Amino acid sequence: MSTDTIVVDTSRLEEDDQPAGSGAYESQLEALFDSVRRSHPETDFNLLRKAFDVAEHYHAGQTRSSGEPYITHPLAVAKIVADLGMNEPTVAAALLHDTVEDTDYTLEQLTEDFSEEIARLVDGVTKLDKSLYGDMAKAETIRKIIVAMFQDIRVVVIKLADRLHNMRTIGSLRPDKQNRIAKETLEIYAPLAHRLGMNTIKWELEDLAFSTMQPKIYNQLVQQVAAEQPAREKILQEIIPLALDTLESKGIHAKVYGRPKHYYSIYQKMVVRGRDFEDIYDLLGLRVVVETEAECYLALAVIHSLWQPLPGRFKDYIVNPKYSTYQSLHTTVVGPQGKPVEFQIRTREMHRNAEYGVAAHWKYKKNPTGKHGNRLDPMDLLWVKRLSQWQSEESDPSVFLDYLTTDLASKEVMVFSPNSDLYFLPQGATPVDFAYSIHTEVGHHCIGARINGKLTRLDTPLQDGDVCEILTTKSPDAGPSRDWLEFVKSPRARQKINQYFTKERRDLSIEAGKDALAKQLRHAGLPLQRILTLPYLTAVASKLRYADVPALYAALGEGKVGAQRVVDQLIALEGGKENAAEESFEDRPVFTSPKKEVARASTGIVVEGDPDMLVKLSKCCTPVPGDEIIGFVTRSQGISVHRKDCRNVQDLMRSPERIRSVSWADNTHDNYLVTISIDGLDRTGLLADVTHTLAEDKVSITRAEVQVGKDRTTHMTLSFEIPDPGFLNQILKKVQAIREVTEVRRVNA
Repeated sequence: MSTDTIVVDTSRLEEDDQPAGSGAYESQLEALFDSVRRSHPETDFNLLRKAFDVAEHYHAGQTRSSGEPYITHPLAVAKIVADLGMNEPTVAAALLHDTVEDTDYTLEQLTEDFSEEIARLVDGVTKLDKSLYGDMAKAETIRKIIVAMFQDIRVVVIKLADRLHNMRTIGSLRPDKQNRIAKETLEIYAPLAHRLGMNTIKWELEDLAFSTMQPKIYNQLVQQVAAEQPAREKILQEIIPLALDTLESKGIHAKVYGRPKHYYSIYQKMVVRGRDFEDIYDLLGLRVVVETEAECYLALAVIHSLWQPLPGRFKDYIVNPKYSTYQSLHTTVVGPQGKPVEFQIRTREMHRNAEYGVAAHWKYKKNPTGKHGNRLDPMDLLWVKRLSQWQSEESDPSVFLDYLTTDLASKEVMVFSPNSDLYFLPQGATPVDFAYSIHTEVGHHCIGARINGKLTRLDTPLQDGDVCEILTTKSPDAGPSRDWLEFVKSPRARQKINQYFTKERRDLSIEAGKDALAKQLRHAGLPLQRILTLPYLTAVASKLRYADVPALYAALGEGKVGAQRVVDQLIALEGGKENAAEESFEDRPVFTSPKKEVARASTGIVVEGDPDMLVKLSKCCTPVPGDEIIGFVTRSQGISVHRKDCRNVQDLMRSPERIRSVSWADNTHDNYLVTISIDGLDRTGLLADVTHTLAEDKVSITRAEVQVGKDRTTHMTLSFEIPDPGFLNQILKKVQAIREVTEVRRVNA
């Protein structure tokens, strides 16, 4: 493709002279222009058309994973940016945001064709070349975007719009890539939108990522919300008219409407609070929008006069805004039928800021001022200033990314030094976190602390407004304690403590790593002497990008790599778990026999070749009559019978000389052991409902395992005997019908 600069003077082109292909997108362009016109009627639309023409030219022939022409993506991103109310250069940059990254259009050409301002925005969202940065490309790219944000916050607005459209069209990607992108969205981009006050973007990103990562739970919540909606609407029809009439009688002209519930928000409250759906969704939400700040407080008094407020549930975010952008009054009252009702009271301007965040600066302020002229100063946001300070002193992009992820996910407390310097720390932070936020050496030499003038323990959580004084020692041998890692909350403190031990106590880390790996191997039932060999460990160290075996052990001891991950690599080198758990093939004789008789074992299995061969049904897939099966000669337990669709069969087939032909006997009448797996959303009584359902069919459970994750998902594994394999499908259907159960399947290892 030519690298000559494109100059398209669209102001002089007649309709018939438009660049090839542009007519196909005329309706989308007009929709984009209409959106821009609503917020900025004075916009130079010739510039935007020129930006589109350049993008269309350079993206010509490129398609997305869905098969659509690539130009549809920058068009959609520009529309999102325009709907947020961003100005002309920002929309132009959105149209051009992938040209430098994905085509041979250079940043120098873009600067010449448009402006330094637009080029700076495009450069800010351009990913770094993975071939140059390797595994660090993702961390470096995110860091680059954040650094660009320090200069111009519009970079992040474009990036959020880009991520939003990618999430809206994520269905065309491979499942593993969908999950990776969705996870990154929940950890970085949705919290970033939240910090910028862009809640309309945040809510949609969260729900899209949630539906991608947990589709069964998401669909279940959608169904439950829909089922409860009529009852909620009935209560709201009682509350809203009363609130409106009373406010009007006091001279307050307000809008009162139901606040929409977002599925990920419901799910998160279930996870964090450990409560059932009915308890979470029982909370009704209403929004009251008035004209002035004074009317906010008057409306609060009116609402409290109508319904009893719940103690401890009032928050004044007008006086103390969240992240310098969000303002509102929050109160929860006891409404009709004893239902708790949450009211959010705000002015129209506060509401616009709550919906659009920093983007409202361009959407609603016609003549914004400040040192950046027509741009919002990012450093007006305290958390951005803190992030800038951390970035300037941390050279490792992966550590910076870890800090960013943790910082975005955490709530904060404000702590003062004795000199009245203000520090923001994660909720639950301790004096040790505070010490490291001042300086690394202050943290290393910390021996005590005073909070509000009183001596206190180093693991004492700091509260909003505390004044913290750090006591230090001048001893050159002073250093942090490993115990601090158990209670520090800030990634900075954790990283500095780990760095200290990496440098000063590497030998101890190596020993700890050896112990952790040996413990994990013993837990897996694997022989240490044969697995922990220098060639194997060297190969694993190389695969995980460590210089040598001691470096691998040190990483294990410092928690940089999990012991299970190393064990998985060792098992792979040994040829699978079954091979790793046994002695080598040459060490023991394989059960063989020249006999040609066909025998039936007590398990109901017919083995071709040896009437005396010991036969067992494998526990990994628990075959029952009717399943297609194969036999595998084990080292010490005869023939192990597996279902042909068992995931372990692929490993077994690597030793074809040990495969035996087996079949079911015709006169088998014994009960058969079956194992099923049940996934669902945890609630009180779920296990009881499952066992009761099985008991109704006279099924006796022989073994049960129940696990409940931090995300409120539950996983059950139940084993039981059935007389007829055909009976299993009936059981699976009944269990699947239980409320909160998302999936039931027969175990297939």
